[in-house]
Amino acid sequence: MGSNSPITFLEKPQLKKMSKKLENARNLYLEGIRDGKAREAVTKYTGDRYTQHSTGVRDGIEGFVEFFEPFIARNPKRDIQIVRGLVDGQYVFIHAFQSLNDGEAKWVTTDFFDTDENDKIIEHWDVIAEFSESTPSGHTSVDGPTEITDLDKTEENKELVRKLLNDALMRGGNPENITKYISTEKYIQHNKEVADGVEHFLTLAKMPNRPLNYDELVLMVGQGNFVATLCKANWNDGKLKQDYAQVDLFRIEDGKIVEHWDNVEPVPENDVNSGKF
Repeated sequence: MGSNSPITFLEKPQLKKMSKKLENARNLYLEGIRDGKAREAVTKYTGDRYTQHSTGVRDGIEGFVEFFEPFIARNPKRDIQIVRGLVDGQYVFIHAFQSLNDGEAKWVTTDFFDTDENDKIIEHWDVIAEFSESTPSGHTSVDGPTEITDLDKTEENKELVRKLLNDALMRGGNPENITKYISTEKYIQHNKEVADGVEHFLTLAKMPNRPLNYDELVLMVGQGNFVATLCKANWNDGKLKQDYAQVDLFRIEDGKIVEHWDNVEPVPENDVNSGKF
């Protein structure tokens, strides 16, 4: 990974007193998958139910075990780094980097968790995509700031993102309104195909008959200057029609979005659980 190696955000000393909800989600990842203790971790950190929306994974403890025990056997070397984590009421969001078998495969995972009154995990949604070493402006899929600030502005920042989606990005919205919400002075982009600067994003959004449209906001998790969303989206370029699960992570400064990370995954037609959403 070199100098672009992601920061293991949740292992910083100042975050040792992290929320129990976040700690349980983090430990399910690191103990259950990285350390190879699938059954032990999923039993310890989930509640009376574990409803699963991850592609190919059945609900419950046994669904987690039957998926991840073979995964662990196939991938004996597992480097998993939790880069960012947000807590918003009962919900947790995690932004993670995975390198398998000395970099043979590298993934970015974006996960949302619901928790019960005991802070145990009861539901999970995720979107997984390949890690990109470099964007057009020289970033990676996960680098950039990790510190949570402006806790008093959480609701204000969530409303800003909600307005961006509804006003500009949802099907029928007006992309010209993007600059009401995204800074025209600084916009750092971690999408592997889009350069920094709102003008590049605006060009894509204003394409006639743009192929990618957002249809529904499913989940939003915000904490301070970070807001993460899970949306139903659709790609239709006249040749390919495909439903997608779209995750976006935004960083906000002084009332405007200044940085963006995303992840997208096709929605399977049939799955072993209740589906991506």
